[in-house]
Amino acid sequence: MMNDLIELGRLVTLGLVVLLPLANPLTSMTLLLSLGERIPHDERQRQIRQAACYVVGIMLVAYYAGVWIMHTFGISVPGLRIAGGLIVTGIGFNMLFPSSGVEDIPEADKVEKALDRKQTPNIAFVPLALPGTAGPGTIALIISAAASTKGVINPDASEWVLSVAPIIVFSLLGLLFWVCLSSSTVLVRLLGHGGVEALSRVMGFLLVCMGVQFLINGVLEIVTLQGGGSGHV
Repeated sequence: MMNDLIELGRLVTLGLVVLLPLANPLTSMTLLLSLGERIPHDERQRQIRQAACYVVGIMLVAYYAGVWIMHTFGISVPGLRIAGGLIVTGIGFNMLFPSSGVEDIPEADKVEKALDRKQTPNIAFVPLALPGTAGPGTIALIISAAASTKGVINPDASEWVLSVAPIIVFSLLGLLFWVCLSSSTVLVRLLGHGGVEALSRVMGFLLVCMGVQFLINGVLEIVTLQGGGSGHV
């Protein structure tokens, strides 16, 4: 039992370390400060709670239904890793060398129009949860992890550990997302916009490294599979 708890703690820590740079709450925090500044405080807090639930829900669906979706559409794990690597690398480059601001995304125009009509826009699902935190790169990484958990992460882990670990990881990420967005004004005051931008660039560099590694792993897996196939001919 103790070994299982140690393994659970290791997997949860590993999941947080891998997913945190990708599911970057700073992105959603920036979106909230830019798009939600004219939303009443109580309504903004309600939407933050909604967004946190959406983030956890999207990740759980990606983890438990992603492999089935892959098999349905005939997507291989190496193909998913290469596609996910390209997406993650692109997101990382955009964070390292931002070429557009928050006001350039389509959701910004929708929010402005709603406010002009004196309506309260709902930004909980789009863009705070998706693609702010649980975006394409995060989903691709989660599906890839779900498809290779048994063989790559730890083949000796107990079934209940492998079942509980992702729930804990996604719940902790949702909690961190809620804390960051609820305290966004305080965090920006403490860190300053320069500090937030510096952290974002560090996360971007980590994402570029992760994306390139995904690409390498995907290509190596294809080469290995082709080598094994040719050996049987």
